[in-house]
Amino acid sequence: MEKFIPDIYQKSIFAIDYEKLKNRGIKCILFDLDNTIVPVNVEAPDKEIKDLFADIELLGIKVIILSNSNKTRVRPFKEQLNVDSSFNSRKPFKGKYKKIMELYNFKDNEIACIGDQLLTDVFGANRMGFVSILVNPISNVDLFGTKINRIFERRIFKKMARQGLFKKGEYYE
Repeated sequence: MEKFIPDIYQKSIFAIDYEKLKNRGIKCILFDLDNTIVPVNVEAPDKEIKDLFADIELLGIKVIILSNSNKTRVRPFKEQLNVDSSFNSRKPFKGKYKKIMELYNFKDNEIACIGDQLLTDVFGANRMGFVSILVNPISNVDLFGTKINRIFERRIFKKMARQGLFKKGEYYE
C-alpha cells in the first residue's frame, strides 16, 4: 500500500505551496494533464493556469507536462504554457521518467509529480523516488482507460482508509 500513498495531498494544483517545494530542493515538476490541469474535454489552458505556470517558472522550477494522452492532445498546452512535454508517457512505467532525468540532468529527489490518479501518477512517482503529489480530479468525466483505473483506485482508497494510511478529503503537505 505504501507505493500508493502520496507524499502531499491537496485539493487542486492551485492549493500547492510551490515555494515550499522549491525549498525542499525540487527543481522540476511533472504535471499530469487530464483532470489535473484541465478537464479531459477542455482543449486549451485558461488565464489562471497560464499565470500559475508562469509563477512556478519564476521560482526557477522546470515545468514539464507528462501525459499518457497523445501528441495532438498535449501540443496546445505545451505551446500555450511554453513548457516542455512528454506525450504517450505510459505512466506508471519508468521509461519516460528516466528519459526526463537523463535529458535534463535531474536527480530523483529534485523532481515532483502532480496528478489526479493513484495508479498512474502517484504510483509512478513513488516507484521512481520522486515527490508524489495527489490532487482531486477536476471533473467526473474520464477517458475509458481512466474509468477502469478509477474502479481499482476506489478499492485502494478504501483499503488505505481502513488501515489509517490515507483518507480522501484530509489534505496535507
